[in-house]
Amino acid sequence: MRIIAGKARGRQIEAPEGRNTRPTLDRVRENLFNILQMRIRGAAVLDLFAGSGALSLEAISRGAEKAVLCDNDRSANRTQHRNAEALGFSGQTEILLSDWKKAVRLLSDRGETFDLIFLDPPYRMTDLSEVAAVLEGLLAEDGLVIVEHEAKADVRFGDGFEKTDERKWGFCGMSFYRKTAADAKGTEENE
Repeated sequence: MRIIAGKARGRQIEAPEGRNTRPTLDRVRENLFNILQMRIRGAAVLDLFAGSGALSLEAISRGAEKAVLCDNDRSANRTQHRNAEALGFSGQTEILLSDWKKAVRLLSDRGETFDLIFLDPPYRMTDLSEVAAVLEGLLAEDGLVIVEHEAKADVRFGDGFEKTDERKWGFCGMSFYRKTAADAKGTEENE
């Protein structure tokens, strides 16, 4: 695996050992970031189920300000630390060894919000309504949640979000969600 573009372009990164993670293929990441290119510069990124950290590290390479990476797999966590350090991104990353629920609670308690939230859960996890319910407060007003899933899967994401796009590359699919207009407006009025 390698970083596709930006200041770390062409640099190799590690994938965690074992079968607990499924790294996003280089060509899929390249296509994804071509779609997101106007949203990256200065963005705050949350990468749940981060695996190697390839998505958030690619975002930093392309100009994202910071990224929080979270995975509950120890091998993935060690790999994320090594990759961030090797690329010189340690100062822009926070790496959490935690399940997604604890990480979201911690970030919510700190009042953090993110412009981009990457979710790459195990492919068997197709009902993400529980995840969506707690992400609503973490997503910036015009932010996006990007879910990687098996291309043929019927992913359920939950209330408060609308799907804005879906792409498929071979066996891999990506669905893009934003807060529904009513929820985004309600957030503005409450501030």
